[in-house]
Amino acid sequence: MKKYVFTLLIAAAIGNIKTVQAQNKAYETTVDGVKVIVQPSGNDIVEIQTIIKGGVQNYSAAKMGIESMAINALTECGTLKHDKNSFKDQLDKVSATVYGTSNKNYSVLRMNCIKGDFDVVWPLYVEALTQPKFDAKEFARIKQDAINNIKQADSQPDNAIDKYADKTAFANRDYAKDPNGTVDIVSKLTPEETKAYYQSILTRSRMVIVIVADLDKAVIEAKVKAMLGGIKQGAPFEFKKSFFRVYKNSFNAESRDLATNYVEGITSGPQPGTADFDAFNVAMRIFANRHFLDVRTNNGLSYAPQAWFSVGQTSVAKFSVSTTQPDKYIAVFDKLVDKIKSEGFKADEVANMKITYLTGFYYKNETNSAQASSIASNEVLFNNWRRSLTLVDDVKKLTLEQVSDAFRKYINNIVWVYQGDPKKVNQILYINGTLNKGDNPVSH
Repeated sequence: MKKYVFTLLIAAAIGNIKTVQAQNKAYETTVDGVKVIVQPSGNDIVEIQTIIKGGVQNYSAAKMGIESMAINALTECGTLKHDKNSFKDQLDKVSATVYGTSNKNYSVLRMNCIKGDFDVVWPLYVEALTQPKFDAKEFARIKQDAINNIKQADSQPDNAIDKYADKTAFANRDYAKDPNGTVDIVSKLTPEETKAYYQSILTRSRMVIVIVADLDKAVIEAKVKAMLGGIKQGAPFEFKKSFFRVYKNSFNAESRDLATNYVEGITSGPQPGTADFDAFNVAMRIFANRHFLDVRTNNGLSYAPQAWFSVGQTSVAKFSVSTTQPDKYIAVFDKLVDKIKSEGFKADEVANMKITYLTGFYYKNETNSAQASSIASNEVLFNNWRRSLTLVDDVKKLTLEQVSDAFRKYINNIVWVYQGDPKKVNQILYINGTLNKGDNPVSH
């Protein structure tokens, strides 16, 4: 009875969200060749995100970290009109924020303020985007910060194993690149080189602008048009997607002096916009729960086993554990995958996960910033920003068969990586599998 009441409450909440969205219809417009997506907010907060598409496809492996440094420098190295301290002081006076981030798929410069302060903050935002100074002293400061962060990340086993997995699985592909770069590469970057790189990617052809705010369309178009006046069109840009397929199991080990051993596996996942995407997303969430239950609760092999769907221009499924018994882990993993492939998921699992997934999605998207980020990622990855508004209907339509079949289709051969004591693991178990049907080993 409690589960039934909970389901009704969640359904009502989702229905209410959809009603609000219907009353405040999002729209898109084009200003001087740049798509501008606007979601009325129903509040006094203004969130604006300018996206520069491409991510790791924009630079070579020898220049990893340059885009991250460039985007950080926009607000940390001052502008042609304001030094860094003056720039930040003006934002602090009105409790506004302007900052940039980058990932494997795109970079973004964000601004967030109260509507009443929009005319104060917008000029600063435009300055950062179009007139960054790349001051040498400030650049040296943020470069040292970046180097420290890279070293710290590498010292954290969870981060180190994930980076090692990407480098191994995606060798010679764009996704092998780490947006943060390496100590060696970042330490050699100069403000002049980084500024030149930024100017090369700041083109209208790469840009998308997302606005979540109650601003008049005419005001938006006039402000954006003025901002774009100094930005070149640039060559036509294509955001490249690639499917990742593993043709045979593999295992790569790296000796590390760790308290325990770390294992991570990568295999295929559907590309954004394909028919299997939503079904596989739900499937991996169910699998993550089963994986946790079997590995930790039932067998005590790892404190925090994880399984997730990593979505991007190359989308993959990932599995990760820290364990003192890596051979027992792969046996449990193989048995779990084989059971799901043979029997499929259960109807109540799929029904409950659909509700849990949608509830979490809308809960996380309560703020203007989160809504803008969702719209931006859907536009870049799916070429369909409206998916962030229609997801509830798409997921509701999923059937038990679609979810089970998506798992069967993509979870096959796996690239496994290992960090820790190589003597503690039998690599053959990961390469040949631990299950036998007849005389043939079954690998997953």
